[in-house]
Amino acid sequence: MELAKNKIRSVQSEEILPDKWYNIVPDLPEKIPPPLDKNGDPLSPDKLEELFPSSLVAQEISNDRFISIPEDVREAYLELGRPTPLIRARRLENKLGTPAKIYFKYEGVLPTGAHKVNTAVAQAYFAKIDGVERLTTETGAGQWGSALALAGALFNIKIRVYMVRVSYKQKPYRRILMQLYGAEVVPSPSNLTNYGRKILEEDPDNPGSLGIAISEAIEDALTNPGTKYSLGSVLNFVLMHQTVIGLEAKKQLEYLGEEDPDYLIGCVGGGSNFAGFTYPFIYDKLRGKLDVEIIAVESKAAPSMTKGVYTYDYGDSAGLTPLIKMHTIGHRFVPPPIHAGGLRYHGVAPSLSILLNNNIVKAVAYKQTEVFEAARIFAQTEGFVPAPETAHAVKAVIDIAREAKKNNEKKIIAFNFSGHGLLDLSGYDEFLSGKLADSEPKTINLSYLPKI
Repeated sequence: MELAKNKIRSVQSEEILPDKWYNIVPDLPEKIPPPLDKNGDPLSPDKLEELFPSSLVAQEISNDRFISIPEDVREAYLELGRPTPLIRARRLENKLGTPAKIYFKYEGVLPTGAHKVNTAVAQAYFAKIDGVERLTTETGAGQWGSALALAGALFNIKIRVYMVRVSYKQKPYRRILMQLYGAEVVPSPSNLTNYGRKILEEDPDNPGSLGIAISEAIEDALTNPGTKYSLGSVLNFVLMHQTVIGLEAKKQLEYLGEEDPDYLIGCVGGGSNFAGFTYPFIYDKLRGKLDVEIIAVESKAAPSMTKGVYTYDYGDSAGLTPLIKMHTIGHRFVPPPIHAGGLRYHGVAPSLSILLNNNIVKAVAYKQTEVFEAARIFAQTEGFVPAPETAHAVKAVIDIAREAKKNNEKKIIAFNFSGHGLLDLSGYDEFLSGKLADSEPKTINLSYLPKI
């Protein structure tokens, strides 16, 4: 590919879109511990097939480094806007007075405004070929629910989304978008499931959490024939589908003459957008071909990476999922009602947990008000309004760029702009009016976690 140094935006030609996803599992420094049942015994693949289509279970347990993207999925990616642009943030650089170069991979051009479509389309496709008629799922901020609602429309699959109640109230336009695509949207906890009713009896004003919404979606899937559960993060196959982001970015940075970035940054709830952007680069780092610092950014309101423990835990609040080993702050943890709903999760992906344990990835956490301030700086310089989740990555970028200025270092910083915030303006309204508050858990109780 011909180099184009000092360009502001990289090429977006169709050949940049990969024809294979990258599976990091065979390259990890240690094996991912197997999922377990409630008795602590390894879970067989057929048990996973009670929840997920068989094609996705096969991907979940695969040790193949690269897995082919079906042509129908690849065509859908192209139709929906891939490859996405890689853009240099020159005005932000000038605002900060930094000698660093800043690049962002802009996933906000996709129809639902975020990266989640990359796995939603794939999951709906594999569900369709497996004869699944209906999918249930959870959503926090609504990015994932919107993506699966669109994918359901594309592949003629019914979708029910359990949306975390606080986000349901904070983000009505996300709900409307999902309904416009034809999905049913239910505030969680709800009266539609046994677990939802139990939560509401104990606490009628419960704001909900991703863990609770996952429990409801799983209970729904297990009790309705023809229905499977769809997950927007954490599991290997989900993260693998997202690697189209990083595979594109590698080619685009090469085109711009910046194939050796010094920093790679992404926000983390469960880990999907972060992994999608960084894992293709980590492939080179693990083989000694790239020296790069990789930073995973979370909210101080749900500090699973910076304050959690590495242990077996459930992926949902009710304990309906298999036990998976990950960094967790406990499946019963209900995070404060911050606007970054996609980061209000108690755990992170097992593969990311291993990378953290082996110091291949570094984790940092920020408060809500400081990430909104970072988002304001970005919006006023680059014009793009970050989603509250994405704003966490922006905050880390600004900190590193300022440090580069202090040390007069010409660093190359690349980050994943995982989604735009044009449906999150109520949060920005609170920020601009001075009503936005910081909220962190005072204590994290882990005494109830399974002893395995």
